[in-house]
Amino acid sequence: MSVKRYLKVIFPLLAILTSLILAACSAPARLPVLSKDDVVVAFGDSITFGTGAEALESYPAVLEKIIGRRVVNAGVPGEVTAEGLSRLAKVLDQEKPVIIVICHGGNDHIRRLNRKQVADNIRAMVSLSRQKGAAAVLIAVPSLGLSVTPAPLYRDIAKELNVPLEEKTLSSILADNSLKSDLIHPNAAGYRRLAESVAGLLKKSGAID
Repeated sequence: MSVKRYLKVIFPLLAILTSLILAACSAPARLPVLSKDDVVVAFGDSITFGTGAEALESYPAVLEKIIGRRVVNAGVPGEVTAEGLSRLAKVLDQEKPVIIVICHGGNDHIRRLNRKQVADNIRAMVSLSRQKGAAAVLIAVPSLGLSVTPAPLYRDIAKELNVPLEEKTLSSILADNSLKSDLIHPNAAGYRRLAESVAGLLKKSGAID
């Protein structure tokens, strides 16, 4: 085969292969399909707990209504990621969730704890969840600063471990005074928006129809 003919054959094949690779890289991480009896755990600190709103207005309570599955609120106000990691196994053993939504790190950011250790703790939460049979979802928590932007560590972990990530919604909520109960917590409307975004991510990732 001549070089010219070889190039005519190989270039289209390379183009197809490249498009397939790019499509695979851009596809969202997949989650197990939830049956009606499956449990979802919302795991985190005060934002998961629902500080600033009534219990039925927390994002886990609203998410439960949207997706039609039991959603356990496993939020502990004031908790840092090291404490969350310490109690995670008990929550997983008790609730046996199919999916766990992790929204953690805000208190670490406020206390300016070591960023690498925070990332390692969240990475360990994802790994432990998988060991216990639960697929993980991450919610990015904003960094401290002049603007409310997602901390890059969440995107890094999501990419590394192939975890579905809700990256922007919480930052946009905390940048909007009409959606906040105080400087660092959503109000009922903010929690509803967060629940809607998480539900959208679950649908996009194949967990619900």
